[in-house]
Amino acid sequence: MFNTILFPTDGSPLSDKAAETALAFAQLNKAKLVAISVVQPFPFSPMADGGIVLDASLYEQQMQEASQRAIDKIGVAASAAGVPFEGVVAVSPSPHDEIVNAAQTYHCDIILMASHGRKGLNKLFVGSETQKVLAHTHLPVMVLR
Repeated sequence: MFNTILFPTDGSPLSDKAAETALAFAQLNKAKLVAISVVQPFPFSPMADGGIVLDASLYEQQMQEASQRAIDKIGVAASAAGVPFEGVVAVSPSPHDEIVNAAQTYHCDIILMASHGRKGLNKLFVGSETQKVLAHTHLPVMVLR
């Protein structure tokens, strides 16, 4: 039923745990697993206090390297499980848009993603990429907690 599965990851322990489920689901369906990790650009604020100057290019490089490590880790597990795999690292200020676009680009049948389970005001102010994906895709989305 599912031939290609999209699995967004941020490299967190929760995403690592969800990756195990995504791999098992891919095995069960004899499906290809496409993992994506989205790096958000450095949050530059021209109104920031001049006391601290951060190197935006260094930040983005380190975030891309961390994202690639997360993708590579899933790739190794997929190879060991005999699951066809493709990994993608994208840079975007809008992770949910990249996730939805990747699902279309790779002709995915379903999106499996972890939810960080934010509650209360934190959920209101920080938002939820999972909720945004749910609102912007026509594909089924399996949310793993």
